[in-house]
Amino acid sequence: MKSVLIKNGSVVTATETMSADVLVRGSKVEAIVSSADALGLSADRVIDAAGMMVIPGGIDVHTHMELPFGGTLSADTFETGSRAAAWGGTTTMVDFAVQTKGESAMEGFEQWMAKAEGECAIDYGFHMITGDINEQTLKEMDMLVDEGVTSFKMFMAYPGVYYSDDGEIVRAMQKAAENGSVIAMHAENGIAIDVFVEQALARGETDPINHGLVRKSVLEGEATHRAIRLAEVTGAVLYIVHLSALEALDQVIKARDEGRNVFAETCPQYLFLDLEHLGGGFEGAKYVCSPPLRDRAAGHQERLWQGLRTDDLQVVSTDHCPFCMGDHHTFGTQKQLGRGNFAAIPNGIPGVENRMELIFDGGVSQGRISPNRFVEITATAPAKMFGLFPQKGTIAVGSDADIVLLDPTRTHTLSAATHHMDVDYSAYEGLEVTGKVETVMSKGKVIIENGRYLGSKGDGTYLRRGTTMMLR
Repeated sequence: MKSVLIKNGSVVTATETMSADVLVRGSKVEAIVSSADALGLSADRVIDAAGMMVIPGGIDVHTHMELPFGGTLSADTFETGSRAAAWGGTTTMVDFAVQTKGESAMEGFEQWMAKAEGECAIDYGFHMITGDINEQTLKEMDMLVDEGVTSFKMFMAYPGVYYSDDGEIVRAMQKAAENGSVIAMHAENGIAIDVFVEQALARGETDPINHGLVRKSVLEGEATHRAIRLAEVTGAVLYIVHLSALEALDQVIKARDEGRNVFAETCPQYLFLDLEHLGGGFEGAKYVCSPPLRDRAAGHQERLWQGLRTDDLQVVSTDHCPFCMGDHHTFGTQKQLGRGNFAAIPNGIPGVENRMELIFDGGVSQGRISPNRFVEITATAPAKMFGLFPQKGTIAVGSDADIVLLDPTRTHTLSAATHHMDVDYSAYEGLEVTGKVETVMSKGKVIIENGRYLGSKGDGTYLRRGTTMMLR
């Protein structure tokens, strides 16, 4: 088996920082030592990591590749999206397979497995969107857990598409409590939101800014509260996805203070962008996502950063779901489908490539969180939350050699001109960040180095996930 020795770097995990050398043999970490030279360790290849942080590969547990939405598909395929993730230091992703109304959950899972097989540059797993709760689906939830799908996403939004009412949510939560899986909840009051959408359009308020105005933050807070209480009475483990609003965060904090098994993620767009990005006419369509970007003056962004610092938020994922402003070369018209009707704009923002560098810049470089906390929220906690630890999410003897060398002092500018996502704009165009992913290793293979992609589609394999380790 080929071996690689990473020397002279600063190894950072969620719990410690040390000057150490890391010996990789085959796909696994074989040794972590203070000095390979002193012990006479050698390898087929030596990588000098002087001045670098040596961190676990990132884990993005919220992506949407090739997702059908609003008459088109999200712009990145499993090939292009996973490759872009690798460029940004993410070495594992958990995407969402979809069950639609009238379809079996197992059929949806098999469709998404077929899409991803042989295409991914990095390892991958699946959550299951359960869009049709019935007796067959409840049986299939057990079958999916056996297949390594141990989390199920439900929607309190999008009536007529993915929406589940409280009774359906209770039934799914009861099943999750039985089989040890996690309920991942999109918590917005979609019934109320649709009323505000209808009224805004009737008044001729059609620009993208109205997407942010009608999806009120208090309705995210209300739905989060309701999901938490339904989880309480059913005994389910609850994970709130893409939390954007301080009202929702307050509900999570209260539940966690009560000792509930309630966890939550936020996303870079909610930390860096705000309601103003939705303005400026149709250009604001670039920033249409759900939940929407929030008003900075109301304090949402800094409260989210505080929640990450205090472990009231456990994970940063991307909700990567890109749609082009112009026509996509394969999938055709995308954001333009909503010109003249903000409710028809495909919801989603590109970001799978930017997550690690954005959170390092906004978190570590700006003094909001420590390097260890950075590793925890981008790699270790996601691995523990979704049954991948310690195979993934840490640098430890016996773990997969998913390793990133990050230069903590290098400054660079984010731009669509240089990113690798298959979308024609960047949500962070022109933003200068400090902290640059330089080298990426996936299961012992160097796939990014010296500005070159050295991997290939099919390098990534399907991960059968276990149950969560994040119980209170």
